[in-house]
Amino acid sequence: MARRRMQPSVAWLLIGGAVGLSACGGTQQGGSTAVESSAGVPANTVGVTLQEWAVVPDADSVAAGPVSFSVTNKGPEDVHEFVVLRTDLDPGALPTDETAAVSEDAEGMEVVEEIEDVAVGATEEVTATLTAGKYVLLCNVYSAEEQEAHYQLGMRIPFTVTE
Repeated sequence: MARRRMQPSVAWLLIGGAVGLSACGGTQQGGSTAVESSAGVPANTVGVTLQEWAVVPDADSVAAGPVSFSVTNKGPEDVHEFVVLRTDLDPGALPTDETAAVSEDAEGMEVVEEIEDVAVGATEEVTATLTAGKYVLLCNVYSAEEQEAHYQLGMRIPFTVTE
């Protein structure tokens, strides 16, 4: 049986496509990773660890656009939540209620996205389209049983979105 030889133009097209696809992935500046959002638009993915008593993102800034947050609760004991809050206010001086939890509907703040009740050991994801500006990533759980406001205990960190 005779072997068919691939035309040179087809071979170069296949090689070029493979090289182009391999160049699409990778890590963006600041430790975030490029992925596709549900709309097919490239999104940055930021890994976030929630733990007593800190919010630890693997990047402190990303470019404006779709941003996916992959949030893991390392506990070791408490359920946490993840809130993306747009504000120019100082992260440690956000308005709070009588329990010392952040008043999420206070003037000068906008809750962009949140994940409630992230169990210890669980990983949850959320994607938000963020515009350039200042944000705070925080846990706003208040435990009446333990009389603890996670925000007040330090579960907050500034986050910047650039043009």
